[in-house]
Amino acid sequence: MIGTSQTAPDDRGRGSSGDERPDLATEAFVAHRNLLFTVAYEMLGSAADAEDVLQETWLRWAGVDLGTVRDHRAYLVRITTRQALVRLRTLGRRRESYVGPWLPEPLLTTPDVAEDVALADSVSMAMLLVLETLTPTERAVFVLREVFDVGYDEIAEAVDKSQAAVRQIAHRARAHVAARRPRGVVSAVEARDALEAFQRATETGDLQSLLDILAPDVVLLGDGGGIRQAVPRPIVGADKVARLLAAGFGRLAGTASLRPAQVNGYPALILWQAGEIDTVVAVRIDDGLISGLYAVRNPEKLSHMERATALRR
Repeated sequence: MIGTSQTAPDDRGRGSSGDERPDLATEAFVAHRNLLFTVAYEMLGSAADAEDVLQETWLRWAGVDLGTVRDHRAYLVRITTRQALVRLRTLGRRRESYVGPWLPEPLLTTPDVAEDVALADSVSMAMLLVLETLTPTERAVFVLREVFDVGYDEIAEAVDKSQAAVRQIAHRARAHVAARRPRGVVSAVEARDALEAFQRATETGDLQSLLDILAPDVVLLGDGGGIRQAVPRPIVGADKVARLLAAGFGRLAGTASLRPAQVNGYPALILWQAGEIDTVVAVRIDDGLISGLYAVRNPEKLSHMERATALRR
């Protein structure tokens, strides 16, 4: 049983009590904390909700008799998955009343995330949006199996299904994602080159250069959450998107700047205005062209852009 701390310990092993001598349960939780956060984030698309899930996981872990637990990692992943599923079903209802398009909460990520190609692909904004099209159980099964290579027996326990059912769900989810995910894995170099070309064209207002880097069927999504102004519905087509971007950035000339950053494992752009982050722009790239632009302006979703978040598989 844990001592007095009711707050999930951070990577230094400290919870609300500030105890500098973590016990076995605390050590186990801290050792897997980044992994658990990544599981929850990939299931929810929200860092704030993932942190809440970690808190719930910690509170349940605090009451476990560790003498009965053979595999700490598997047990913690199971708790996290179950709590994330509960939260995901609640979020589904909440997002039905969300003002305008909903986009995942962007994360400023550490360089090692980009180096793990599979991890970077799984947390990219493009992939998280694809995962949004799965049912909660399909999403849990897909994430655990395809990203974290969890065994079917462990997944079955986590989602309260038989192994046979989990295998069927996994097959269905893989097919669903394969039909919607970006075509092929985009290298960091390819993403950076495309983003640099996009940044130059946007900053100079060069409409033709924008058209050259945008896919003909590019989609622009903006998330202001009803707090900040954003495009109220998807903008589709290179000409419409290019003209909107050229006009929009033209109005901001001299008062704002675009700066590159690593967001969700891939190169992205941050629009700074008056010394603060105004918008995070992530992209989807297919065949060397930008086929998706995701502009997050909702200030409630930008808190994890202040410092890099460690993610783990």
